Amino acid sequence: MKKRVAVAFTGPSGSGKTTLVEKIATELIKTQRVAIIKNDPKDKAHFDVEGKDSYKFYQTGAEVVVTSPTRTTYFSHREKSLDEIVAMVHTFDILLVEGLKTLPLPRIAIFRNAIDERYFDCSEAIAIDNTIDPREQNIPEHIDILDLNDTAQILDWIKKHAVSI
Repeated sequence: MKKRVAVAFTGPSGSGKTTLVEKIATELIKTQRVAIIKNDPKDKAHFDVEGKDSYKFYQTGAEVVVTSPTRTTYFSHREKSLDEIVAMVHTFDILLVEGLKTLPLPRIAIFRNAIDERYFDCSEAIAIDNTIDPREQNIPEHIDILDLNDTAQILDWIKKHAVSI
């Protein structure tokens, strides 16, 4: 089996995490099988429509899988560990994780306008745009500084730092 690797992204709401993960995935998918895990810490996302059969099945408390010729959707009432999610997805070359900052993965923190130093403890790199001057910040020396708008630079960092899972 080919080596599977993972890297994570974190940052405050509205910083551009989803946009960056989307850009990275769009490039990586050209040559690799990509999987993405998105954390929804406030449980805001809704994936089913009231009145539909799958919604009714989920309301029973059961684990529900909906399949079609173009997709498979799994609705669960239980939080899954990274290992359980990886086992479910199974076939990928690179896993991109948005959020879940407690996972022990190499992590890029994304910032616009201001840096939140609380992310330094869980990040190996930060990606910033021109609204932040890194010379005016108290960024620890061990944290790499990346250009949020330079996808090639970020892909290079991922290639060097993603870990096997």
